[in-house]
Amino acid sequence: MPLSSDDRREPRNDLAWAISVGGIAAVAFASLLLFTWAFAATLFLIFAGVLLGVTLNAMTHLLGRLVGWPHWLRLAIVCLVSAGLLSGAIFLGGTTIAQQATALSDTIKSQLVNVKAFLDRNGIDTSYLDLAKPSSGPSTPATPSTSPSPTHSLPGADALASSGGAIVSQTLKLLLGTLSAVGNFFIVIFLGLTFAAQPSVYRNGLLYLAPAKHRARATVIIDKISDTLERWLIAQIVVMTAVFAVTWLGLAIIGIPGSFILGIQAGLLAFIPTVGAIVAGVIVLLASLSSGWIATASAFGLFLGVHALESYILTPILQRQALDIPPATLFAFQILLGIVFGIWGISLALPLMAIVKVLIDHFKTEEPLPETATA
Repeated sequence: MPLSSDDRREPRNDLAWAISVGGIAAVAFASLLLFTWAFAATLFLIFAGVLLGVTLNAMTHLLGRLVGWPHWLRLAIVCLVSAGLLSGAIFLGGTTIAQQATALSDTIKSQLVNVKAFLDRNGIDTSYLDLAKPSSGPSTPATPSTSPSPTHSLPGADALASSGGAIVSQTLKLLLGTLSAVGNFFIVIFLGLTFAAQPSVYRNGLLYLAPAKHRARATVIIDKISDTLERWLIAQIVVMTAVFAVTWLGLAIIGIPGSFILGIQAGLLAFIPTVGAIVAGVIVLLASLSSGWIATASAFGLFLGVHALESYILTPILQRQALDIPPATLFAFQILLGIVFGIWGISLALPLMAIVKVLIDHFKTEEPLPETATA
């Protein structure tokens, strides 16, 4: 029986519709990738503000378990206490931190120069390392002077203009870099306070963007992501504080100069798993070389002990099964994001991977929706 024209037209319309939808989806996905690549720094900055908001909200919830005060009052107490602790640390240890940071920088530079000299003596090419900061410009051979005293000539106008332009350029770069860092800091603070002040508003806004038939599933996913990030951030704060305290006290007992600033950098780098511990360990070892081999070996043993405490005791107990991510997978993801997006990618790789893991686990298990589960 021959098909009518309407019957033949319907499959063609379905095929055309499928091709149109597929093309639009491909273009939208490519546009999203280009947008993410072009504005990666801004997106990471916003994500850092979201993480700060989640942290403040988690602390507010912890305080809510003790007292039944309103959310805004508990948030104000958390912010005041955090600002007071930070201000107190800066006020009481600001001079010590500045002095130890300067001494630590000089010590590490000298140790790097010593390492370069050691490699040169053993026949290893280190010409690509510019640690000794040689003077710029080709050197000219010295010629015997015929006059009893050298003649010093004043620099010309071109030399003065070139030097002045270089000074102005470096000053502008320094000012712009400082303003950018300070501006990014206040942007993160503002976003974090805004998100923490009204978390339900932004949660409902995200749910409003989801289609009505998928809103229940989106609610489950957003709540799981929020809960996972809150528990992980609280655990990270505890781990960072423990790493700071143990490193500081241990290095002070060993007698390593700059133990306080080394403890601070170790605690801050504990936020970055795997890579942060390696960087902190290298800095501690370089700083301890000037104190002798016994102090260096003791500092290395302390680093191994702190790393074991962080990786095998604190993190498993505090994190439990919240972020059960294999170390090799996490390290590969960090390297990938670090190469593509720089320091932002390395620093925020774990929370991003936590979000991805929540999404994968949710769609993989295909848990029933709350309406069907109670039915």
